[in-house]
Amino acid sequence: MLAKDGLWDRIAVLVSGLCLVHCISTMVFVALLSSAAGALLDPIVHEIGIGIAIALGMFTLGRGVIDHGYVMPAAIGGLGLGIMAGAITIGHQGDHGSAEIIFTMVGVGILALGHDLNYRATH
Repeated sequence: MLAKDGLWDRIAVLVSGLCLVHCISTMVFVALLSSAAGALLDPIVHEIGIGIAIALGMFTLGRGVIDHGYVMPAAIGGLGLGIMAGAITIGHQGDHGSAEIIFTMVGVGILALGHDLNYRATH
């Protein structure tokens, strides 16, 4: 029942938004208070975050394919997750920090699009 009312897709879009807020706040903290941003730049934060995103994406987007039969939302969401996972491998040392943030934000946006398409296909 919960899958049909789009609750999980709405939660996933909210989590994507929180990820975007995290990326932007990290940039602000790095620019203003580099010592305070150290905790947000810890690789474990990103590894846990991508793990949660992959699990939530597999559940909601996979459930959407079962419910409505359209693969496109899952494919688009998977592309976004792949870009996010690839961004983690860039790292934030040296000149690579801004590239990681940009790729992560692009991936989050594409993932949110996949969840939105999934939600629309269900309703």
